[in-house]
Amino acid sequence: MDDKAIIFSGRSNPELGRQINKILGLTPGAISIANFSDGEISIKLEDNIRGQDVFIVQSTNPPAENLLELLLIIDAARRASARRITAVIPYYGYARQDRKDQPRVPISARLVMDTIVTAGVDRIMAMDLHSTQIQGFVNIPFDHLYAKSIFVEPLKELIRRRDFAIVTPDVGGIKIARSYAKILGLPLTIIDKRRPKPNKSEVMNVIGNADTKNALIIDDMIDTGGSITEAATLLKKHGAETITVVATHALFSGNCIQRLTDSPIDLVIITDSIAIPEEKYFPKLKVLSAAPMLAEAIKRIHNEESISSLFEF
Repeated sequence: MDDKAIIFSGRSNPELGRQINKILGLTPGAISIANFSDGEISIKLEDNIRGQDVFIVQSTNPPAENLLELLLIIDAARRASARRITAVIPYYGYARQDRKDQPRVPISARLVMDTIVTAGVDRIMAMDLHSTQIQGFVNIPFDHLYAKSIFVEPLKELIRRRDFAIVTPDVGGIKIARSYAKILGLPLTIIDKRRPKPNKSEVMNVIGNADTKNALIIDDMIDTGGSITEAATLLKKHGAETITVVATHALFSGNCIQRLTDSPIDLVIITDSIAIPEEKYFPKLKVLSAAPMLAEAIKRIHNEESISSLFEF
């Protein structure tokens, strides 16, 4: 890429930003981020970005300071006369409340998206949104990247000599699970789940072939691990020999690590869309880098090339 593009990274996932810059042969944008004694965030872009194509890599997973940091970097870039500002959000937090499904609740996904646009961004890039309709919450270009391009080749190697089936742990994940099933040529099984309240799920029954020998559970994220481990336990009771979990985003909140460790799951494959601290690594975990895909998408946006062709299998 030419020197008219510059990539800044916030503190949510600096290593991912460094890897993207390395792949593209760019020097990371110089940025100073600190906190005042009361906790307020201080931002300063150290590079001259007037007339440049600016990309800001920042996931918006908790704590909320990650989102606020993104907003402040966008505002700093806008006030520094950047030609175009693209927010690269590997994991878009606050996406789970995307509609008013009960009285007196916010539509958090819309509020956060409005705030990012108001800050001054010209384009947004995100990966495997929890709800794809979030793209329609804005009137600026929105590039929705699919992590399938990261997972497909490793999964082809995994299933090459075994009888696998794709499993989705809830009805909401049918669309993404079906796309994996089509690409990999595998049957699809659905686990019907009831969720009485947030982060609490109750598995009810299996739709499709319950007697799967080798299960490949596909989901967009792992938060507390409740849905995944309950699905794995159910499949194991039906005679599953191996269980592999594939999820784009690893939040690993609460006692998730212990749940996954104690579960009948054999392997958990995730991306580095969210920075995983060392204490959350466990023997079953395999992390694939999203940097090559994000770097290619950034290069194509800068060169005004097609993004959709990235996802032709």
